[in-house]
Amino acid sequence: MSHLLHRLSAVEYFTFGFGSMVGVGWLVLMDDWLGRGGPAGTMLGFLVGGLLLLPVARTYGSLVRRIPDAGAEIAYTEGVFPPLLSFTTGWTMVLAYAIVCPWEAVAIGNLLARIIPSLNSVPLYELAGKTIYAPRLVAGLLMTGLITFVNLRGIRPSGLFQDVTTFGLLAAFAVFASLGVMHGNAANMEPLFARPGTAGALLSILLAVQVVPYFMTGFESVVKGSEEAKVGFDRRHFARAMYLAVVAGLLFYVVIVGVVSFVYPWREIVAGHVGTEVAFERTFGSRGIARLILAAAFLSLLKVFNGNFVAATRLVLAIGRRGLVHSSLARVHPTHGTPSAAIWLVAGLTAVASFMGDALLVPITEVGSLAAGVGWLSACVAWLLRVDDEPRWPAYAGAGVAAVFVLMKVLPFVPGSFTRIEWFALGVWLALGWGFWMARENPRA
Repeated sequence: MSHLLHRLSAVEYFTFGFGSMVGVGWLVLMDDWLGRGGPAGTMLGFLVGGLLLLPVARTYGSLVRRIPDAGAEIAYTEGVFPPLLSFTTGWTMVLAYAIVCPWEAVAIGNLLARIIPSLNSVPLYELAGKTIYAPRLVAGLLMTGLITFVNLRGIRPSGLFQDVTTFGLLAAFAVFASLGVMHGNAANMEPLFARPGTAGALLSILLAVQVVPYFMTGFESVVKGSEEAKVGFDRRHFARAMYLAVVAGLLFYVVIVGVVSFVYPWREIVAGHVGTEVAFERTFGSRGIARLILAAAFLSLLKVFNGNFVAATRLVLAIGRRGLVHSSLARVHPTHGTPSAAIWLVAGLTAVASFMGDALLVPITEVGSLAAGVGWLSACVAWLLRVDDEPRWPAYAGAGVAAVFVLMKVLPFVPGSFTRIEWFALGVWLALGWGFWMARENPRA
């Protein structure tokens, strides 16, 4: 057997799309989000950013209906972009998914330390002012091992894993969000924006919008699994799953920001770096609600790790099949129908990056935003070059949105654009890609 298996239903495509977007940023980075925009600025940032992604989702839906290929951006740009540019586009999009995996491996230690403070012991070294602790590092490596094992066993176990963790999160979220609405205070949300005045409000929204590409990346992971749909699957469901994932994702982020700042004074969250579960615990005077939120975050971490791992490995497989890297990366397990070589590669990269610890979290957010924007832009441009029998405005709109997201990160005069560390991280990834490109077996092809 040298092909992927057909096992996924419409439910799995939704849980992969939504589940690959919503991780644990709402728990561990709430202070950063509110510091950027304040309650209203952050909520509007996610609302505007999410709605702007709908034309991108429509473009992907049209492309996957025509080209159901795990390579997605690689497959769409193939033949209309030069091979090196097509490879660079695909390799950059691999980064958008693969970079989430070590983020989650680090976040699991952060999350568990909130439950078991003794995990903040046995310091190993410091990086960028952050201490790396042995128990937290081990937890991240064990989590990487679990996700690797699930993925090696087949797409069906991975899909079931995604269903359970996604719907488990949504159930827990419904409970604690409802309690927050009933026990909060509108005064906690004042002032609504992080900066005063009309110009300050617009800047607050802009700074929040800048992280949207990273935290909304994942809806298009649906198309990376398009070769693994059940026999007879209606390809129109790919687009529907992406629309639903985008809308559910933006609503989740808007509601969680609103509820947390409604429950606890947001300026204190920013000043004291208060986590979401701590804000609820202090308001309710109950450790029980904090445990519920941490359980929800744990489920969310598992699903976003798994969803992005699946998407990254399918892209690597597709790049290998086209001979753009060494063909060994195109190997599929003869029994389980999984891209085993790609799985081991992404697992290895995740494990290595995990050693960077908490210093990884915020820079990864910025680099991931750029990588996602590049992938979305390439897909929209490819659609415009390939398709001439459908309305063109969604692809033009999607390309414009993606281009703006990219420019916000690369233009130095834009607040929140790349700093030296983000450029360095992106450079390392592109250099690694160049090494893979040069190692391909038949450069002339």
